[in-house]
Amino acid sequence: MASLPGSIAFDEYGRPFIIIRDQERQKRLTGIDALKSHIMAAQQIANTIRTSLGPKGLDKMLVSPDGEVTVTNDGATILKQMDVEHQIGKLLVQLSQSQDDEIGDGTTGVVVLAGALLEQASALLDQGIHPIRIADGYELACQKAVERLDKIAEMFPVSAEDPEPLIKVAMTTLGSKIINKCHRQMAEIAVKAVLSVANFETRDVNFELIKVEGKVGGRLEDTMLVKGVVIDKTMSHPQMPKELRNVKLAILTCPFEPPKPKTKHKLDVTSVEDYKDLRKYEQEKFIEMVDLVKKAGATLAICQWGFDDEANHLLLQKQLPAVRWVGGPEIELIAIATGGRIVPRFEELSPDKLGTAGLVREISFGTTKDRMLVIEECSNSRAVTILVRGGNAMIVEEAKRSLHDALCIVRSLVQEPRVVYGGGAAEIACSLAVAQHAHELASLEQYAFRAFAEALESTPLALAENSGLSAIHALAEIKAKQSASGDSALGIDCMQTGNPNMREQHVIESLRSKRQQLILATQLVKMILKIDDVRSPADGRNM
Repeated sequence: MASLPGSIAFDEYGRPFIIIRDQERQKRLTGIDALKSHIMAAQQIANTIRTSLGPKGLDKMLVSPDGEVTVTNDGATILKQMDVEHQIGKLLVQLSQSQDDEIGDGTTGVVVLAGALLEQASALLDQGIHPIRIADGYELACQKAVERLDKIAEMFPVSAEDPEPLIKVAMTTLGSKIINKCHRQMAEIAVKAVLSVANFETRDVNFELIKVEGKVGGRLEDTMLVKGVVIDKTMSHPQMPKELRNVKLAILTCPFEPPKPKTKHKLDVTSVEDYKDLRKYEQEKFIEMVDLVKKAGATLAICQWGFDDEANHLLLQKQLPAVRWVGGPEIELIAIATGGRIVPRFEELSPDKLGTAGLVREISFGTTKDRMLVIEECSNSRAVTILVRGGNAMIVEEAKRSLHDALCIVRSLVQEPRVVYGGGAAEIACSLAVAQHAHELASLEQYAFRAFAEALESTPLALAENSGLSAIHALAEIKAKQSASGDSALGIDCMQTGNPNMREQHVIESLRSKRQQLILATQLVKMILKIDDVRSPADGRNM
């Protein structure tokens, strides 16, 4: 009897199954070959988005399989929409996403730094240094760099009374985006939005209260901040009033339609009388529903579901304005803003469950007369909406992404009001500190320290390259000036103003963002350096 190409095992129920040996169909990378493969994949990803760094960085055009075009220079968006197959490439995508989720800014810089660290690690591996010693050295160097960041960080005034410093930080974030032609206005909108919902006692910002809504048409300059909620809906009937004052809102998740019998039996209408009875029953139910809403004292019904023309006309006759097909997240935001309760059944509606708003109005845009509904002067007036305008959908989406970065960086400053200076100034200061400490080490980790210091210089180098400067000369000059003067605000003059002092140029970055970039990049590189065995299917596409 021929033996099976595998072995028999049993599951928890005692049923046998065969484990097929598939070693001959596996492709395997081990040792230095695996590490080199990882480093090469990471470098390709980092080099792809390196040119997007800084105020003069280039944009990327991404085309989805169904032909949808995205133009952006936001690192997280570029990586998310790239079709990355290599597993290490996917780790870098997750790294960028982690930075985006935690901080919101620095998504390009963190990947560029990780790529540079791995590039330096490759040279150390060629010298015969064990990857574990490199990883440990990187971790120690990261601690030293973070210590240096904490020393050079400056306290930052954050208050609702004087938003100007926060606006300058938001302008730094938006300076590298596609919307930089009106980045002062966008920065002001972002700061006002965050200050409206910020709690300075707990040092927290509830992002759930800030909604960013986009509407194609108009110019970017038409973008505005609404102290309330904007929804892309209109009144359900064109003859309903377009403006309501001192509104009581009934927020409903039950439809304006007769209840359907929960049975498998079907209803046969065989005569005119049966049809009239059914229609009369439906009308009575409609009237009962509308009366229940009116009885609770509501002057506007906001419904998650639709309703037919008959119910719509009845609402008009009973003088009860209504809005239909309002989505779940929008319903929740309206409930938070107006202080109302979401009601699942008409019978449960009562005056204490109604939301209140000072003004509900329809606004229309341009020649197309596109209309949206604005709910203002809410009882919980902290809820705000940013209404982004733009010439096409691509511009609107990129503006929304840019505003998200600005909102996140202002939130970071509310949570921790300390800043460092941009233009690569903080990275150069950390690089000098790490390189200095390398001279004091007698162990093998000194090589990793020097490599980490060189990797930190990748950010100012990329900024200089993307600004059309002679990268090596610009970096050497600034390093010499920082080393001689000890001024950690000296960075790459990307805008070529003739003044490399980032403090005077107001190029400011959040300490929290910069610290997170260093820690996340180092952790990922340390993880990659410890992977020395990779198996994949026989076709070896990813290897």
